[in-house]
Amino acid sequence: PGFLLTRACVEAGIEVDCLPGATAFVPALVNSGFPNDRFVFEGFLPVKKGRQTRLELLAEETRTIIFYESPHKLLKTLAQFVEYFGAERQVSVSRELTKLHEETVRGTAEEVLKHFENKPPRGEIVVVVSGKK
Repeated sequence: PGFLLTRACVEAGIEVDCLPGATAFVPALVNSGFPNDRFVFEGFLPVKKGRQTRLELLAEETRTIIFYESPHKLLKTLAQFVEYFGAERQVSVSRELTKLHEETVRGTAEEVLKHFENKPPRGEIVVVVSGKK
């Protein structure tokens, strides 16, 4: 139920900080404010073969979805989320977790894409996508 508190804080503009764990996706999931009682960890999407098929399948997923992504592929991935999941799907991108330049950007897929078009991403990245309603 902690995601309810995180979501309320995010909506109120209160910064949320999560203690680090053994993997980067756990603090990213908690910081997203999305339901974390049931989620799907996808890791890295296929680079070429099977990528479109995977995105089409995940577009119907109702659970929170977690991805790892490299900085040089983030814009492409976010653009594909807009295309396959819809521009209004909620997305949270956390980068450099537990490091000096830690950042979490939340919003619609389109808003987050525009943010990183204006501010090129760097570092280790975890993308969390809300499930389909």
